[in-house]
Amino acid sequence: MFIAAFGCVYLHLQKKSEKPYTKSASKTGRLAFLRRPVLVMPTLGIVTLTELTFVAMFIALLIWSLGNYIYTSYNGHLHMDKGVEVWQAKFRSVSLRLGYVGNICWAFLFFPVTRGSSILPLVGLTSESSIKYHIWLGHISNLLFLLHTIGFIIYWGITHQMSQMLEWSSSWVSNVAGEIAVVFALAMWITSFRPIRKKRFEVFFYTHQLYAIYIIFYVLHVGAAYFCMIIPGIFLFVIDRHLRFLQSRQRARLLAARLLPSGTIELNFAKSPEVKYNPTSVMFINIPSISKLQWHPFTVTSSSNMEPDQLSVAIKCQGSWSHRLFQSLSSSSSSSLERLEVSVEGPYGPASSQFLRHETLVMLSGGSGIAPFISIIREIIHEANLQQPDTAASSKFPRMLLVCAFKTSADLAILDLLLPLSLPPTFHLPPQLHLQIEAYVTQDHGLQLDPSHKLTQTAWFKPDPLDSPITPILGSDSWLWLGAIIASSFAMFLLLLGIVTRYYIHPIEHGKDGPYHFSYWTLWEIFLMCTCVFVATSGVFLWRKKGGAIEGWQVKSMEIPTPTVSPGSWFSNVEERGAESIPHRSLVEATNVHYGARPDLRKILSECKGPDTGVFVCGPRKMRHEVANVCASGLGENLNFESISFNW
Repeated sequence: MFIAAFGCVYLHLQKKSEKPYTKSASKTGRLAFLRRPVLVMPTLGIVTLTELTFVAMFIALLIWSLGNYIYTSYNGHLHMDKGVEVWQAKFRSVSLRLGYVGNICWAFLFFPVTRGSSILPLVGLTSESSIKYHIWLGHISNLLFLLHTIGFIIYWGITHQMSQMLEWSSSWVSNVAGEIAVVFALAMWITSFRPIRKKRFEVFFYTHQLYAIYIIFYVLHVGAAYFCMIIPGIFLFVIDRHLRFLQSRQRARLLAARLLPSGTIELNFAKSPEVKYNPTSVMFINIPSISKLQWHPFTVTSSSNMEPDQLSVAIKCQGSWSHRLFQSLSSSSSSSLERLEVSVEGPYGPASSQFLRHETLVMLSGGSGIAPFISIIREIIHEANLQQPDTAASSKFPRMLLVCAFKTSADLAILDLLLPLSLPPTFHLPPQLHLQIEAYVTQDHGLQLDPSHKLTQTAWFKPDPLDSPITPILGSDSWLWLGAIIASSFAMFLLLLGIVTRYYIHPIEHGKDGPYHFSYWTLWEIFLMCTCVFVATSGVFLWRKKGGAIEGWQVKSMEIPTPTVSPGSWFSNVEERGAESIPHRSLVEATNVHYGARPDLRKILSECKGPDTGVFVCGPRKMRHEVANVCASGLGENLNFESISFNW
């Protein structure tokens, strides 16, 4: 908790002092090899040397802890029930210690899913990139808890104590609470495996919402002492979850929606200029008219610097939720919809854009995987526009190579999103910017536009007094306010816990009515934790909201031109049509379209001869793994690998 609180102060100072595109920052130095992929497996994904080192250390910790627990138990602390043989007592001890080790996993389980935490940015991670750690910890802990449960059931069976399964002890752990927790854990665990998660996402999503009940019964089972071992992760998660709840109660002002022939949707929101985020950020969206409970993460394609008053996200129709959204927008006969109610959480992303500080950026994408690269390109275009072409500062911008693979010609329309709607068609790329786009259409051998595909449609939404621009939940100095919430709520928790223990629990514990009920003690900790978090978080939120209302920010109107030609044709037959008649001509001239071909990723990467090349890949798992294998093979020491995956 100390690290989380002071980490907020550090991130605030880092945010204030960060300078855009300092060329010396691009040098990764001798530590670059730590980020290289060393293990690429379908089950584990892409594992770098740093990750592999920490995984090995963590497994060593678990093995040492289990061995130490068992050794201590076997040498003078072996629990012996009446009429139980030594080997049976040892079997019980091993089963018990497996649960202890699982509790160690729980101490780290919630850090990766705390989206607004300061812990992850301190080590250069984001919640989206850390989801795999949550998955790994979940698998290990559930396996240990399952063995722990089976072991005790076997022990009770061979010692004729099956009645213990129904015991809720007032002086020790509750077996019933543990069994209920395991039932919820198994439901969440089974539905989280990739085949079910991918094909039945709704089943995975709704089952995972049982986590609150799981936590309560788990804590009731382990007791107050072992709850203290895992409380930092849960405490920070509860703070983050309550902040997300407060933000989601505000309806976001949706300005417009662009529907592309490829089945891609771009939603444009109004936002406060105070909302700052870095490229590759994501935002969670809820549309009650489609589902009141489902929240889905989508990539932010806009740049907070280029578009200070707007924020856009890209949505590819791949599931039932996104298809229903596309149909509801495209089926409207009116060119101006009344309103679409939307709630948002975020945006969330890297705390710094230092990962872009390379002399060359190679961005490899498949399908909708191009979305995070749109925000990168927009950000660099904005920075280049601020510099004069012939100044020394103009040479610091990286050379960019975007390699994107699509299935059909209609998918080329997503390239229209490289530039925001607010830019006029006559916009030219800055001359000091080096951008090359290589687009591959794998299934079509030429430009084949389906007559059934409509041109790009734009749906406009009328303003509503109930809607408001997206604003930072804690204001412009959000890291400082988050640190204040963490410090004040945890200090309040410790103070109240001490008061309750000293003046309420302690007299009962040492009085004639003692000992105090084991489960009640745990419930006090849960209640005080939630109360302190809600009071501190709500207080700061309301204070910041009042300040924001005083400042007052008016939503600017936005005029959106509707294209009159098929967007896919903007990137083909330029010579025949005449370059002057093409919207965003400089962008089209930087684009080469290859029909009926797939990108040779190994060849593309081998031709990158710059001394410092950042390799970014986002797309299908097979594509990410292929690029990781190329970078891990030692093809080039200059290749700095970075995988961007939003596929849980």
